[in-house]
Amino acid sequence: MTYDILLALFAFAFVSSITPGPNNLMLMASGANFGFRKSIPHMLGIGLGFTFMVLLVGTGLVQLFDRYPISYTVLKFASVAYLLFLAWKIAHAAPAKGQNTTGTPMTFLQAAAFQWVNPKAWAMALTATTAYTPDQTLQAIIVVALVFGAVNLPSVSTWTVLGQQMARILTNPRRLMVFNWTMAALLVGSLYPVLYPN
Repeated sequence: MTYDILLALFAFAFVSSITPGPNNLMLMASGANFGFRKSIPHMLGIGLGFTFMVLLVGTGLVQLFDRYPISYTVLKFASVAYLLFLAWKIAHAAPAKGQNTTGTPMTFLQAAAFQWVNPKAWAMALTATTAYTPDQTLQAIIVVALVFGAVNLPSVSTWTVLGQQMARILTNPRRLMVFNWTMAALLVGSLYPVLYPN
């Protein structure tokens, strides 16, 4: 992999990791509702889960999907159903501080597993492994996965910090409810490209 391609890969990894998407919206809601420390397993699950996903996609998982096209449709419906469930959970999340909490932050395993039904994660993994590993060598795929691993965790952490900072103005239960419903609506809105592709 040339230096120019590596720089382009870092830029792609940063832009795709830092921009809004299901992972970042859920982390912002988690930071606001549960705080940074309790959201660490969620962040690690995203970072490590996505890195592992890139490795598997790059080493041939895509060929399995190409061989069985119906799997794309199944994945699409599973993604939509799970994201709608998560949006409902965010909308009904309980306040974090000083009040009884009825919800819990996403665990490491839940966040890692979520990558497999996250439409943005699939788009990122497929683009990265096809655009930045044209020779499809194992070494190139490992480099792509490691770059995403290095860039993704700091990027998603930013959204958790943003949510945690917003918690300062979300002390009023009504404001927190509006915030949670807004995050849920944005999460549902992130399904638009999946439901209505170009």
